[in-house]
Amino acid sequence: MSNVLLVDGPAGDSAATPRDRPSDAEALDAYSTVITTVARDLAPSVANLRVLRRVRGGRRVAGGGSAFALAPDGYLVTSAHVVEGSAAGGVASFVDGRELNFEVVGADALSDLAVLRAHGRDIAPATLGDAATLRVGQLVVAIGNPYGFAGSVTAGVVSALGRSLPVRSGSAQRVVDNVIQTDAALNPGNSGGALVDGRGRVVGVNTAVAGVGLGLAVPIDDATRRIISALMTDGRVRRAHLGIAGGARPLPPRLVARLGRDRAIEVVEILPGSPAAAAGLLPEDLIVEAAGIALRGVEDLHRLMTEDRIGRPVDLTVVRGGEARRLTITPRELAI
Repeated sequence: MSNVLLVDGPAGDSAATPRDRPSDAEALDAYSTVITTVARDLAPSVANLRVLRRVRGGRRVAGGGSAFALAPDGYLVTSAHVVEGSAAGGVASFVDGRELNFEVVGADALSDLAVLRAHGRDIAPATLGDAATLRVGQLVVAIGNPYGFAGSVTAGVVSALGRSLPVRSGSAQRVVDNVIQTDAALNPGNSGGALVDGRGRVVGVNTAVAGVGLGLAVPIDDATRRIISALMTDGRVRRAHLGIAGGARPLPPRLVARLGRDRAIEVVEILPGSPAAAAGLLPEDLIVEAAGIALRGVEDLHRLMTEDRIGRPVDLTVVRGGEARRLTITPRELAI
């Protein structure tokens, strides 16, 4: 069915006169009203970023993206990859015409989040929501500012929840959990912009294009709020690590019956001098449980390796040679 609206009809009694036609305000349906309202309310909070990188002989523009204001005093949130390698900061442009220099307060490649500080005041802050309340099929709006003084708005629905996004920083690798997939198109320069629900609350940070007509956003939830808070206060995120490489593996039926678990993490590699080596873990060990929590995959272990685990012993249940045994391991801080 065509989406074209015929403005001029044929002459005759059936032709609508200008007086009969609805006004623009009347023609706005509920869907359009939500989008236009969200775009109007969020536009002052969204900035275009011109990212600068120091090079030999001075500075140059190295790239760009979008960000949104977290507080009136200049704190902005964006994607870590937008400001990667940008020790020199850059310039944030707002729809009201202001251009403010910014510096990178902290960036965390393993969550693809970064916090910036723009040198300005009275910036309209966005309201953070909770991605845990989203449902597949729910209306969302992607708002960015790829051009500086004119925001970019696309609308769509949540097409999938619970996606995982692999991220890497040097030799360290993590998985961003509960990534939001949406069919709201992400335009060039929209990375780091806001994914907003119908009430105008930011529920995600636009991060990547997943395919034709699909975009991904890092969710705003309890975990990412803690990351953003750590970046604001400390400029970095501290994580624990064990020093293993592994992958998910199904358990044999006899172990499933005995342990009440059907999957575990198989240890593939152990880093020399790591906490895992000190604890006596071996390749081919199956880690079934850590700190009393069942592990079905590596992402479950990553969720446990938070700052408060650093330097504190953790009990592991490991299957080796078909027999379950207990080991105690003391995680160390992950160096990035």
